[in-house]
Amino acid sequence: MAKNKVEEVMGCFGEYDCSQAILSAWCEEYGLDKETALKLSCGFAGGMARLGHTCGAVTGAYLVISLKYGKCQPGDVKAKEKTFELIQEFDKRFIEKNDTTNCRELLGVDLRYGDIQYAKEQVQKKCSGLVRDAAEILEAIL
Repeated sequence: MAKNKVEEVMGCFGEYDCSQAILSAWCEEYGLDKETALKLSCGFAGGMARLGHTCGAVTGAYLVISLKYGKCQPGDVKAKEKTFELIQEFDKRFIEKNDTTNCRELLGVDLRYGDIQYAKEQVQKKCSGLVRDAAEILEAIL
């Protein structure tokens, strides 16, 4: 029996980072090979390379939405608007569940300059739920 996308994401998370787990589950369906998807999304983990900005699971979802609906022809306003609409809907739903999309706020620690042990504990404690939320929301809106 085939796994659903949420199960696929969760199976990948841990082996790869949050952003990579999200994008890699959908990439081939929308024409991007898995190796390229993993490389492309690598820098988004930890709120953009541990900068604590937008959660990597969220940016991974934005990449999937853009991959499926994004504008690739000059003047394709319809594709751009559809992409923006779905990213905004994803964002709204994620914030309803988690209060923010900001990695530092979600984890309650600065991944670069905070207590390293506490940061690791917070990642282990919270990130799988955030990745699952992102995958579930993404699956629902696609």
